[in-house]
Amino acid sequence: MTLKSGVLIAGSCLAAIASVGSVFELSSGQPDWGVGPTRLILGFCVPLVVICFYAAVQNARANQK
Repeated sequence: MTLKSGVLIAGSCLAAIASVGSVFELSSGQPDWGVGPTRLILGFCVPLVVICFYAAVQNARANQK
C-alpha cells in the first residue's frame, strides 16, 4: 500500500462516518445543523466514499509488485 492509497482509504472512512452520522441525524427528526445542511453533507459524502475507495483500490493495484 502506498501513502496515496492510505490517504484515500482514510478519506473514504471519514466520509463514511459522516454519512452514517447524517443518516442518524436525519432519522432523529431534528438534526442539529438543520435538514438542509445535513442532507448536503450526506449527498456529498456518499459519492465521496465510493470515489475514494475505488481510487485507493486502483492505486494499490497499480503499485503492486
